[in-house]
Amino acid sequence: MASFVISLAALKRNTAILRETADAAGCKIVLALKGFSCWKAFPHFRDQLDGCCASGLWEALLARDYFQKHVVTYSPGYQEEEIRQLCEFTHHLDFNSLSQWFRFRDIVMAHPRFQSGDLLCGLRVNPQCSTGETPLYDPCVPGSRLGITADQLEGADLTGLSGLHFHTLCEQNSDDLEKTLAAVDEKFGHLLRSPQFTYLNMGGGHWITKPFYDRERLIRLVRETKAKYDVEVWLEPGEAAAIHTGVLRAEVLDVFESAGHKLVILDVSATAHMPDVLEMPYRPDVYLASTGSAEFIPPEATPRPAVTFEGETYQLSSESGEHLYRIGGPTCLAGDVTGDFAFPRPLKPGDTLVFDDMAHYTMVKTTTFNGVPHPSIVFQHEDGTLETIREFGYADFRDRLA
Repeated sequence: MASFVISLAALKRNTAILRETADAAGCKIVLALKGFSCWKAFPHFRDQLDGCCASGLWEALLARDYFQKHVVTYSPGYQEEEIRQLCEFTHHLDFNSLSQWFRFRDIVMAHPRFQSGDLLCGLRVNPQCSTGETPLYDPCVPGSRLGITADQLEGADLTGLSGLHFHTLCEQNSDDLEKTLAAVDEKFGHLLRSPQFTYLNMGGGHWITKPFYDRERLIRLVRETKAKYDVEVWLEPGEAAAIHTGVLRAEVLDVFESAGHKLVILDVSATAHMPDVLEMPYRPDVYLASTGSAEFIPPEATPRPAVTFEGETYQLSSESGEHLYRIGGPTCLAGDVTGDFAFPRPLKPGDTLVFDDMAHYTMVKTTTFNGVPHPSIVFQHEDGTLETIREFGYADFRDRLA
């Protein structure tokens, strides 16, 4: 049966790195729920982080109810009832445009939590500094709907605002943050230097827990920013918290040939269970899991998936080879294809394939398209034991739309 398996030990390792980095930099660091919102895992790493950032009311409620620490909320667009609810518990409420702020400013500023200082408000800004490679994930493309450009703020009444927020990175190193901060200073530095503004949110996309990430530079940049503007700095990584912590295990349902291609149908779907494979797009690492045979034990140097089971061995697929298969899902979408992968032996129904690094972003984007069963969610505890925390049934599919 298909399952997402999350290593709690790996989550703790990542969040320990985040805590150490934030402490060294003297900043606050929160979990971006848009990247990882498996709330039953929160108690295992909650102490390492300062809270959560939410993309709207529902994520904010999840943070309030299950993380129970600081809540930072930003959405491209709010409704009045959402604003009224958020004013009751969120600590930062950031707006995407001046028109949204002006529409709700009176409601927010009249709230007792705003008047006491428990609720602070900010604006998301667009420094117009593109550093990424994928336009779909670039908030600084011309005509972007995300954030306010500097020209829109000229002469505007900013009464009631005390923070600025930018989010321009996606899976990037701290050199790109340095370029972005230079653009932020050029376009918005005069605001940050004024006593009115007391916090700067640098958003997410920082690959802090990657082995190659230059954490020392991040620490330096945060310290310099704090000293330059006399502001509190917030970081909100999502991927960095959950990267290399989970896998998606799938079963081979069928193997056949068509027009010279060897095809495999799995019980998991790219479009329903791994949408970033199609959206980003990217090619995941896929392993063939084997049990009870020394023939397929990989050498020590061979990479392994983020989560391994006792008694299993793993061989990483390649892009070419004798046993090359086009991997597809069980939906009706013709393009529900993960890609072409070569394995060390022929595949057969019942084989287990392991898709690596599937905890961050993948899990939050899954659907029940075509009524395909949703993979269960499993925790692997630090002693290796497995705990199934959620299984999905027909009722989850049925009740989603009515």
